[in-house]
Amino acid sequence: MPNDIKNFKLQPLEDAKFIQTAYATYEQNGKEKSWEIVEAHDSVAILIYHTRKDAFILVKQFRPAVYLNNNDGMTIELCAGIVDKNLSLVEIAMEEIEEECGYRVEVGKIEKITSFHTSVGFAGSKQMLYYVEVDDSMKVSEGGGVDDEQIEVVTLPIAEAKTLIYDERIAKTPGLMFAFMWYFDRLSNH
Repeated sequence: MPNDIKNFKLQPLEDAKFIQTAYATYEQNGKEKSWEIVEAHDSVAILIYHTRKDAFILVKQFRPAVYLNNNDGMTIELCAGIVDKNLSLVEIAMEEIEEECGYRVEVGKIEKITSFHTSVGFAGSKQMLYYVEVDDSMKVSEGGGVDDEQIEVVTLPIAEAKTLIYDERIAKTPGLMFAFMWYFDRLSNH
């Protein structure tokens, strides 16, 4: 997917839909302190393993905040989405798998791995991490997201996953790296 970015500029955030900024003041061990915080939605992320291809199904997309740091902005990530609907977390995960990656899975096939807090220095949102296995019989679309999302579905052979973890040229999320390590640890314990 070409990455043709033009006219990138920063401006004050007005009428935010997904985040709010806040200024926290508090006392810690008798000392007055303050901290700037971004209040953001919690999220779900799913490590998708394609059994026949022996590969992870990931997503590649443009992230403006990453663009500020590397002038590219493209990231490799787990399939994920924010918690902004009146559905259970696992139902949101199921919906994201189909929208972003094109696989229809049953809620009961999605396994919870763990949860953790992301961007703890300024946001602290909670992310629930899941695992699911898919095969070609579950493929219902090409994925790519909804509305104007421009998500590229990436099939990464298991044999290349450890290399990706340590390849600093490729922007990726800590959640993706943790999920890979969880998967390899799980394999070694079975």
